[in-house]
Amino acid sequence: MKRGKIEQPTTKPLVSLVMPAYNEENIIVQNLSELCLYMESLADRYRWELIVVNDGSTDRTGELADEFAQGKKNVCILHHAYNFRLGQSLRYAFNQCRGDYVVTLDADLSYAPEHIEKMLTALRETRAKIVIASPYMPGGKVSNVPWDRALMSRWANRFLSLTATKDRLVGKIHTLTGMVRAYDRKFLSTLSLKAMDMDIHPEILYKAMILRARIVEIPAHLCWRSGKAVGEGHRKSSMRILRAIIASVLSGFMFRPFMFFIFSGLFILMLSLYPIVWTFIHTFNFYRVTPAGERIDYRLSEAIAQAFHMSPNAFIVGGIALIVAIQLISLGVLALQKKKYFEELFYLNSSIYRCIRAREDDGCFDCAEEESNEPN
Repeated sequence: MKRGKIEQPTTKPLVSLVMPAYNEENIIVQNLSELCLYMESLADRYRWELIVVNDGSTDRTGELADEFAQGKKNVCILHHAYNFRLGQSLRYAFNQCRGDYVVTLDADLSYAPEHIEKMLTALRETRAKIVIASPYMPGGKVSNVPWDRALMSRWANRFLSLTATKDRLVGKIHTLTGMVRAYDRKFLSTLSLKAMDMDIHPEILYKAMILRARIVEIPAHLCWRSGKAVGEGHRKSSMRILRAIIASVLSGFMFRPFMFFIFSGLFILMLSLYPIVWTFIHTFNFYRVTPAGERIDYRLSEAIAQAFHMSPNAFIVGGIALIVAIQLISLGVLALQKKKYFEELFYLNSSIYRCIRAREDDGCFDCAEEESNEPN
């Protein structure tokens, strides 16, 4: 029996572009125009909508964005009364997206709009749930970024890459803090996101890894615009260095909290070995020269007393270091156990949530086909 030819869907997929903006009055109109012009060039393959979140800007960013959106049905401007920071802006926009795919972008377009088509192509061809534009993977490039900002970003991503879980679906991720990504919207909507600031990017990846979603990186070119593009003589970093470092450390702790405790405990344990070994050696030597006729417990206590009198610091430092090392290693074991419990609960709750959404959508999102333990 011959099967009938499967009809291909005629509706072009809808892409939701998300752009948070804070105090970007010098570049907002120019960059929105450039972005919309580029998306018009993809009109034969994609429908699109643009969602801009004015995150409590104190300049004319919101006013200029509203003026730009007038008469454009597929451009939506959302406003925060106060600066709630990046995580809240993204979560607010995600709840408004209607597209099949969601693409997040920086307002400064430090990644050229051409990355959008590359990410969407990779998302569809690989059936991934997340595609990351990565300047730090082989083939990626960084240009015109202040050296301190570039150095901090590169090493923060190396640190997070070291702590992130790796499996055959994900492999090594080189850029975990990057903003520019493409998402499968249905999958993104199943993640319960809590982060309020830049740590939302590692949080998304961490929870996607728990669900064993396919994550793909493509080489990207991170290039900060020249002074003419932003209306300044030389662009300055808007990232607070200390806050970014703390966020990276906390994100690494989120990926593998036990590693911080166990590695620290093992390091202190190694430091404690010298005074402990010294103590045992000298106690044994003093024990041997103690008169043989004495009781064993008396000889041992006398040997310990002589060794302590010879170097009390070795006893104190070695003992304290040993206690601290044992405590840290124990905390590492407990953190590992807690992490596994959290991952199991998150996996279970996400599965239940997907099934509930599937019923609400009358089966349009088949939870049986989208089991996250299947290769995506």
